[in-house]
Amino acid sequence: MNYLGFAVTVFAGFLAISNPIASTPIFLSITEDETEEMRRAIARRAVMIAFIIVAVLCVTGKWLFALLGITLPALQLTGGAIAFIIGYRMLQGDTSNIQSPKTSVVDGYDASTNLDMAVSPLAVPILVGPGTIATALSYSGHGGIAEVTITISAFGALCVTTYSLFIFGKPLVRYLGRTGIRALNRLMGLVLAVVGVQLLLNGIQGALV
Repeated sequence: MNYLGFAVTVFAGFLAISNPIASTPIFLSITEDETEEMRRAIARRAVMIAFIIVAVLCVTGKWLFALLGITLPALQLTGGAIAFIIGYRMLQGDTSNIQSPKTSVVDGYDASTNLDMAVSPLAVPILVGPGTIATALSYSGHGGIAEVTITISAFGALCVTTYSLFIFGKPLVRYLGRTGIRALNRLMGLVLAVVGVQLLLNGIQGALV
């Protein structure tokens, strides 16, 4: 198996479905009144919680499959369908509730709770939503220890990227503006749609074998 190619595919899938560039303006908005030290603490806790959730799901994925009687092709077909639908809507310029929370969740959040916002809405559902979970389980259940390790490492790399954007992304968001972020959103949508189709093909192939 081409592990490098697999790693790139997994990272691209996580990058497209989590879309940290689009999440950065949300982070900057809900931490606007916080000190720099608190903003770093919130960002750090958010990515750590997100990483732990995904890592635990990846490690226990096969056990969950066996317990619930779920086959890998079924999960790949479901994950592929979710990824494709989200990617297609992103290409159309829409935002899916599967990918990101409703605006009211973020706007109505009480920033006075400080670090609590790292758990919700940042870690869940912005960084780890149903789409991210389905993608993680689909790829980690693809094989053995190597695939699980690569999936966890790929999400870890995404968490590092997300943290960097949260902390240093203000000039980038200002430079790109709303138009630039929308353009990147559509590019991520294309990548995610392709990843979804590939997962669907893997699921169909596995079901027919």
